[in-house]
Amino acid sequence: MTLDKVLIGKTVTVIKLYGDGAIRRRIMDMGITKGTKVTVRKYAPLGDPIELTVRGYELSLRKEDAAKIEVE
Repeated sequence: MTLDKVLIGKTVTVIKLYGDGAIRRRIMDMGITKGTKVTVRKYAPLGDPIELTVRGYELSLRKEDAAKIEVE
């Protein structure tokens, strides 16, 4: 499953990052790496972006980028 399909309040673990070099690097720079626990806090009213808790801080991520993060 990808991060954009996770329900609000669920905590998941990152398995793999997809995408090209620049996009993948930006996601990794935000602290989302393999093995990281991510909690989905809420979705914006129109569904984009997604608010996440990663490594103790709040992060907003576009759905397009969240679709490139495989989780379990």
